[in-house]
Formats: sequence, structure tokens, C-alpha cells
Amino acid sequence: MATITVTFQLNGKTTALAVEPLTTLRTALREHLHLHATKAGCGQGGCGSCTVLVDGEPILSCLLPVALVEGQSVTTLEGIGGPGELHPLQAAFYDHFAAQCGYCTSGMILAAKALLDRNPTPSREEIMEALSGNLCRCTGYLPIIEAIEDAARQMEAVV
Repeated sequence: MATITVTFQLNGKTTALAVEPLTTLRTALREHLHLHATKAGCGQGGCGSCTVLVDGEPILSCLLPVALVEGQSVTTLEGIGGPGELHPLQAAFYDHFAAQCGYCTSGMILAAKALLDRNPTPSREEIMEALSGNLCRCTGYLPIIEAIEDAARQMEAVV
């Protein structure tokens, strides 16, 4: 099958990728670019484990053909922080034990980041709404919500 070349910003760096036309963003990230924080969950857009940010908006990467990110900015969990320099959301998830198996964590953190970027002081209800497309099957939602509330307080104190 013929390939297409897609060029986009990935975690702040220009990336050009040759893929088959219907390759999903999730497949491109995991299998072509070897970024594994974006999880391959249900493959049908029902769990949120594949959530990434496209131009700052949470998107289910399992449903999005990578061709549609041409010229856009894609952010994965690897792009917001890592060992030695965690993003406040990553640190809060750790501090609040907001992850058990970790499968939902990257999608939860990126959905929360999108929320906090547009609303730095969300209510608990707004946090729950922002997470409504992300399923957690083992931690439960209370530690996740508390971690996001804590991160919001920490981020607000820095501003």
C-alpha cells in the first residue's frame, strides 16, 4: 500500500512520519515513534487510555487518522514531564496514589492538563466532567480527582 508523509509537532519537536493513509495516531505514536505512554485500550474510543492533546485539546488517538494532525501540535505524556522533572499533575498522581495498574493514567493526566490549561481553578464537578471519557478500573476516581485538585492548587501557587 502507498504511504503518506505527515509532518506535525510532537512534544515540541517537528516530526515527519511515513505511514499508510489510515494509520491511527495511537498506532503511529506507539508502533512507529515508540512512545508507549499512550495506551492501546479498547480501540473504539470508549476508555480514554489513548488520550493525547492535539493543539491543547484532549483527543482519542485510537480514532484519529494520523493524517489529520498534519501541521498541528501533538502532546503525549512524555511531552509534559518525565523522571527528574515531573509535571505537577504527574507528581500529584504519585503523591495521591492515583494510579494502580497505570493503564488509564496517561489519558487521565492529559485530560486533566487540558482542563487546567483552560480553567486553572476547576470545581470538583468540572474535574469529573473533564474525566468523563476516561475509565479507571482499579484505582477508583477519588484519588485521581484529589490529585488533580492538589495539582491545580500547586500550579496556581506558582503563577
